[in-house]
Amino acid sequence: MKPLRNIAIIGVGLIGGSIGLALRKLDLAEKVIGIGRRQVSLRIARRAGAVTNTTIDLAKGVADAELIVVCTPVGRIVEDVRTAAEHAPEGTLITDVGSTKRTIVEALDGSGPEGGLPRGCRFLGGHPLAGSEKAGPSHATADLFDGCIALLTPTRNTRAEDYDLLEEFWQALGSVVIKMSAEEHDRALAVTSHLPHLAASALAATVPEKYFRFSGTGMQDTSRLAAGDPELWRQIIMLNREHVLDALEQYGGKLASLHAAIRDGDEDEIRSLLTTAKKNRDAMGS
Repeated sequence: MKPLRNIAIIGVGLIGGSIGLALRKLDLAEKVIGIGRRQVSLRIARRAGAVTNTTIDLAKGVADAELIVVCTPVGRIVEDVRTAAEHAPEGTLITDVGSTKRTIVEALDGSGPEGGLPRGCRFLGGHPLAGSEKAGPSHATADLFDGCIALLTPTRNTRAEDYDLLEEFWQALGSVVIKMSAEEHDRALAVTSHLPHLAASALAATVPEKYFRFSGTGMQDTSRLAAGDPELWRQIIMLNREHVLDALEQYGGKLASLHAAIRDGDEDEIRSLLTTAKKNRDAMGS
């Protein structure tokens, strides 16, 4: 990727901070402008070296940007992209890292009645499959995206040069880029990301407080995702609830089958379910 003069990151938390750290480590931007709502978070990001400059004034932060990456919670992405486009240079490309895509892309792509952005700015949705239950710039790392998949969701309105730039952007940060529709993205992530969070949350909510001290590594590992920000995950689930409900129905069916097998003492069925689960998990890799 050819280094850019000025990249603005709106929302410098774990993902935004890690993008900034990687950009600076690889010398892919002369300036990395961190834009946020709280000075305390921006100070942490700057001390960590994730950004070169910070501001709580979004208009000021994007004024000279050649590329804008929106890393705010999914419920705010559409608003933040539109605000950025109103103040960015003519024709600036804007992308995001949100873990839901369809509603965001439909609102910003330019194909719907409210789509399109001012000043000739354009939006191309993205989502790096990287992260942690931990939040904030203090947990950001420059190698967060090494070897991970970064999804891009172009539409028929997407310019080839915009896709090429973002493909090079994520590849430079160490990611393997995959192209898919926003609809397919949301269907896939409902099963591979949103369902696991709900499963971990249901598991953690099931344990009585009197048994907390007996939670070993199995419980700790399996329920780890439940430590994520509840408000952030509420937004994700509601924006993708159609596919999340489908995923929950499939998962519920597996639990019901396991429940019935245990109730009936059907050891062959229990073994079959556990064997299939192990086979699938082993195929996913580490």
